[in-house]
Amino acid sequence: MVTDSEHLREARLVFYQEDVDRINAVLNDFLKLSDSKCNILIDKEGHMVTKAGTTGDINLQSVAALVAGSYAATREMARLLGEEEFSVLFHQGKKDSIQLTLVGDRTLLATVFDERTTIGMVRLYAKEASDKLAKIFKDILSRPPRPNSGLGDDFSKSAKGALDFFFVDE
Repeated sequence: MVTDSEHLREARLVFYQEDVDRINAVLNDFLKLSDSKCNILIDKEGHMVTKAGTTGDINLQSVAALVAGSYAATREMARLLGEEEFSVLFHQGKKDSIQLTLVGDRTLLATVFDERTTIGMVRLYAKEASDKLAKIFKDILSRPPRPNSGLGDDFSKSAKGALDFFFVDE
């Protein structure tokens, strides 16, 4: 039996530059509409995919890992309460707040904002951004694989020949 996490590992998304450009356009629109400080797209394993906005001296890799951990813990709490998962998490601070929004079944959108906006504005536009991002991910999953743009057979044969030449037994 294949579990959900095994299925996700097998169906990894491969992002090309045009995918990242489309994602960044959604994140930048969301940034402007919500008046948030920054948006960080993170996979559920804690790796940053891309970001938009001003992050200052924030260590984004640490934030990405902590967001994924926070989401995993909250998912278990939801399960204990009889929910499949919670799709939105919110943490409020004195200066800055962060909202975590589940996007599809594999990514989280972390939105950092301050007093320039409200949680209501962030939630409203986060839902719209999440829907747009989910469509992009669906498009990525449904496209046929691109031909291997690797080095090809000729290079492999040439490299093998060169290695054989350098490592001959004398």
